[in-house]
Amino acid sequence: MKLGILSCSPRCYSTRRLREAAEQRGHEAKVLNTLRFAIDLQPGEPDLYFRSNLLTDYDAVLPRIGASITYYGTAVVRQFEQMDVFTANSSSGISNSRDKLRSLQILSRHKIGIPDTAFVRDKRDVSAAIERVGGAPVIIKLIEGTQGVGVILAESLKVAQAIVETLHSTKQNVLIQGFVSESRGRDIRAFVVGDQVVAAMRRTAQGDEFRSNIHRGGTTEQVVLSYEYAETAVRAAQIMGLKVAGVDMLESSDGPLVMEVNSSPGLQGIETATRLDVAGAIIDYIAAQVDFPELDVRQRLTVSRGYGVAELHIPEGSELVGQTIGDSQLRDRDINVLTLHRETTVIPNPKSGRELVGGDRLLCFGRLDSMRDLVPSRTKKRRHPKISKLAQSPVTEEFHVSDQPAPTDKPAQIPEKP
Repeated sequence: MKLGILSCSPRCYSTRRLREAAEQRGHEAKVLNTLRFAIDLQPGEPDLYFRSNLLTDYDAVLPRIGASITYYGTAVVRQFEQMDVFTANSSSGISNSRDKLRSLQILSRHKIGIPDTAFVRDKRDVSAAIERVGGAPVIIKLIEGTQGVGVILAESLKVAQAIVETLHSTKQNVLIQGFVSESRGRDIRAFVVGDQVVAAMRRTAQGDEFRSNIHRGGTTEQVVLSYEYAETAVRAAQIMGLKVAGVDMLESSDGPLVMEVNSSPGLQGIETATRLDVAGAIIDYIAAQVDFPELDVRQRLTVSRGYGVAELHIPEGSELVGQTIGDSQLRDRDINVLTLHRETTVIPNPKSGRELVGGDRLLCFGRLDSMRDLVPSRTKKRRHPKISKLAQSPVTEEFHVSDQPAPTDKPAQIPEKP
């Protein structure tokens, strides 16, 4: 395998480890400065130039795109995608994860646990937003901050208002998040590769510091994740469109709360804390994908007119609830069930005798007209107003239309579901 590592820092620990791990496994690996690419857009096959020369063929690229070059870096990754080169993380996944607001919007849609969060621009809305996330103390975050920079703990309502209004006056976009007191300055970093957590560590803040980032002096220790935490980390990475990711979670009384999904997680902290060969796990995953790539049906599948791939939701009360796949007559309607999603469980190629329940999601291939006939009419969803602990005012019901130790060899595995 010929691998390109897209990085502007060839001497940093993560880049060196990835290159070493690839070469130890007999692969050819080159570090390519992301800013030295030139993108040529002409009719025909897309091309890339590196240092003014036409780029040679690569089997795969591993993007290590820094926050300061997100726009240009994702453009380069997108060009590799157009050239049918396997990319460990997609350009859209990198863009989605880099924007804290966008990433939380995506995760909340898929019912991933996240801290209560508000985003406002009008100063008249700040006080109400703070109350909706639980009142002071609150966390105030710059949307594009990294390594703990731009994360502020406001102890009182007045201080929070002043900080938000000051940042708004400098044209900064900020998030207001509820403070999860039970996390006690701790969080978990789960390192996801493909569909498993290969390593995990707990980071703990020191002294009066509430941020647990290693760059802020936080200490680390290896941790074995429960099924719930490991599954949440893998789902969050997959929802963001990332195959290699660092998922940061708070340990709340309600279970894991995802704070951030990092598309270029550092390796030094996780390998030092766990003594696991995380770099090797990444290289092995990429090599396996090059040998046997997954098919992106959204981009690659060409079918007869009127046929396609779609996801069917089975709501409570549907005529399909209680029937088996075989009795549902889906095959008679020219619909084949490829995968069944039930809560957090994924069942590939489900058997015809499996009974359907409300809330199931079926990934199907077949006649689009037949699948549309099974989609129920949109219904109005009742909104459940939140009453903060600081404001117990009457609420009117509303409705809306939903539209450096030497690493060891083996990565850790996701625990089996109990």
